[in-house]
Amino acid sequence: MSTRLSLFNSPLLLGFDQFERTLDRIAKNSAEGYPPYNIEQIGDDGLRITLAVAGFTADDLSVQIEDNQLVIRGRQQDDKSRIYLHRGIAARQFQRSFVLAEGIEVVGASIDNGLLNIDLKRPLPEPKVRTIKIEQPRPGDADGPQPRTIDVSPDRSGG
Repeated sequence: MSTRLSLFNSPLLLGFDQFERTLDRIAKNSAEGYPPYNIEQIGDDGLRITLAVAGFTADDLSVQIEDNQLVIRGRQQDDKSRIYLHRGIAARQFQRSFVLAEGIEVVGASIDNGLLNIDLKRPLPEPKVRTIKIEQPRPGDADGPQPRTIDVSPDRSGG
């Protein structure tokens, strides 16, 4: 059994284990090569994923959000009435996944000339500042709050 060294084992990075699992999932999905895709910026808060899905119709494709993943699946049915002398374009199925950051919304999907466009909107980040109150010792507490003792001995009164 091998132990993998993680970037997120630092005591300065608290609660990033979900992020690490997401990176593992991305690495596994990046090995997929089909279908090819582009990701482009559309305006200040928009993204568009374009997949080359030549030969697929809207009925052959599905676009779903599963947890925090955008999952695109394609499945073509073989046309049994055709007789191929050479078949270089195979009917194939695929699944391509994209991990979505918190707050990203899928606005819509359309297919045009063999390209599946999926439009996304990401919220513009709002700066968040929260001040945490620092407690001060009360007058009379020389060293700050004193520990309290709690008696946990069993009750021997029998009753």
